[in-house]
Amino acid sequence: MDFPAGRPLVSSPAAVLDAMMARGAAFLGTRYAILGGAMSWVSERHLVSALSNAGAFGVIACGAMMPDRLAEEIAATQALTDKPFGVNLITMHPNLMELVQVCLDAGVGHIVFAGGIPPGPALKAAKEGGAKVICFAPAFALAKKLVRSGADALVIEGSEAGGHIGPVSLTVLAQEILPGIRDVPVFVAGGIGRGEAILSYLEMGAAGVQLGTRFVCATECVAHPNFKRAFIRGAARDALPTVQLDPDFPVIPVRALQNEGTKRFMEHQAEMVRRFKAGELSKEAAQLDIEHFWAGALRRAVVDGDVENGSVMAGQSVGMVTQEQPVAEILSQLMDQAAAALRQRSERI
Repeated sequence: MDFPAGRPLVSSPAAVLDAMMARGAAFLGTRYAILGGAMSWVSERHLVSALSNAGAFGVIACGAMMPDRLAEEIAATQALTDKPFGVNLITMHPNLMELVQVCLDAGVGHIVFAGGIPPGPALKAAKEGGAKVICFAPAFALAKKLVRSGADALVIEGSEAGGHIGPVSLTVLAQEILPGIRDVPVFVAGGIGRGEAILSYLEMGAAGVQLGTRFVCATECVAHPNFKRAFIRGAARDALPTVQLDPDFPVIPVRALQNEGTKRFMEHQAEMVRRFKAGELSKEAAQLDIEHFWAGALRRAVVDGDVENGSVMAGQSVGMVTQEQPVAEILSQLMDQAAAALRQRSERI
């Protein structure tokens, strides 16, 4: 067959995107290399199955669930989808090893360890049980250590994300980590709300992305209507991190929409600092109390709809959430935006 002279043949933008996402998609077993961020009380069976059914990768947020409750949630999710999905486990959970076994017994293919470096026995048990292990890496040195320890993939999450966050933006983390980690797929997260951003990180070497805030207003998400309305009204400047009151009492910042609940947390943190310094509580006990505060406050907002006194954890991409949409529509929109950006670039060449 003879081809006309002139511009060289190029693949369609969609095909180029598929190629750029191929490694991440193959690792997840999905159409798109997009993970759903694990959000407590939000990332449950309905949103997780909807993400997986639409070609992304849903992730159950185990949070404070006990083993029996997690087993129930996994089974309920499997009843809604036959596509791959994962489970996010908090490394500080007192029943971590049991939770890992629950995932393995249920045939969960991917376990995501969050909230700290996973203990060696838990990581080993997950891998020996046949699951792929995904870990969060907040710094380049730790990323290398996690790969040496057996992590099959990494997520680097910038401070733009919602909920518990680290101190460094994704813009910087991506530049530090993506060029130096090639052995395993690396997914990026934090502040991503449009397809153009997804494209830019894929071009930097990311295997895929993780989005949480963008999916809160999915039609399939069970979050209270008040919680969704707060996201639709919210702007990037409304999603601010909490501050640490005392250098001797470290508290992981939490990014959320500002309300009476965030003010109440500052008062609670001050009281915990006072009790710690007075010897009434150990540092660990005081910090655990703060985590319990957040868990209760988040439930009040997500489940009960008290968005004034509860915790409305949201990333800075919240300003790009403008309406309630089905998951499949959100994913299609993101891919269309990325493809349009690719097309514009090719036209400029």
